[in-house]
Amino acid sequence: MGAIHKVVLIPGDGIGPEVSAAVRDVLKAAKAPIEFEEHIAGETALSHGHKELLPASTLNAIREHKVALKGPCTTPIGGGFSSVNVALRKSLNLYAAVRPLRNMPSVKTRYENVDLVIVRENTEGLYSGIENVITEDAVVSLKVATRPACVRIAEWAFEYAVARQRKKVTVLHKANIMKKTDGMFLDEATKVSKKYPNIAFEAMIIDAALMRLVQNPTVFDILLCENLYGDLDSDMCAGMVGGLGVAPGANISAEAAVFESVHGSAPDIAGKNLANPLALLMSAVMMLNHLATTRSDAACSEAAKKIKASYDKALTEGKTTRDLGGPLGTKEFAAAISAGL
Repeated sequence: MGAIHKVVLIPGDGIGPEVSAAVRDVLKAAKAPIEFEEHIAGETALSHGHKELLPASTLNAIREHKVALKGPCTTPIGGGFSSVNVALRKSLNLYAAVRPLRNMPSVKTRYENVDLVIVRENTEGLYSGIENVITEDAVVSLKVATRPACVRIAEWAFEYAVARQRKKVTVLHKANIMKKTDGMFLDEATKVSKKYPNIAFEAMIIDAALMRLVQNPTVFDILLCENLYGDLDSDMCAGMVGGLGVAPGANISAEAAVFESVHGSAPDIAGKNLANPLALLMSAVMMLNHLATTRSDAACSEAAKKIKASYDKALTEGKTTRDLGGPLGTKEFAAAISAGL
């Protein structure tokens, strides 16, 4: 028997426990070599007496096992709470946000043949959170760029392109206006590109790129973005393939990797067996591929291929949840995918 990989599971809030349970069932049916260690975050952590949304015990478990799968977590309004996602990125230095987006079988959208990946720098830019009150009527928000962070995200994007056999990296920028910050991001991406002659490289001003994306997203492959641009692009492109319910995601560094569904916790449908577990399951497939690469485990790769083929088949046959036009509940959708293995 091969290695069993310990993975931290954060079920999350609202529909999180339901979709997490569904994903666990599918992974078990696929014989994925995973053993979950469950920890809490979000409102669930507060309800268990923790003073923070992200308890130290959860963080320490991720540091120990290096990999986590996270369901949607709720951030309370007010009270000075920062989101679980922000806390994870800062605490674990998860500098690379990765969002693969493709058209799914039988999920009708206005676009066809979309297959792109957004790679977003996760730690700097306007999201650094440095804001100052200058006068009663004026505030300033600082955009931060450092050369090491610009270099490492560019190198990560090109290494990903090589590993996944992608063909092109497009860096999005506004260096014509923000000549220092976006200028540095563009310059370093251009320098890094020269180390990868087999990967095509282009640079596009962000507003022109967005226009091109909505005209024809198939001309893009990997989009390399600073923090704010990547945040906006990723949700817009998710809309092109069916919404956040079919959008997996990951936040990665050299020390750890957290795979997550990027949709909300949807408390209004929690406990009703209505939630779509597909986004979290797709994130789990990303997780298996990550383990296959970083730990040289073919069993993880095989399980990932089987699960992906099975949910594609279920979608093609209309065996889906109601949000995707099917008749099934959360548990029944997971059962259909498991049966298709």
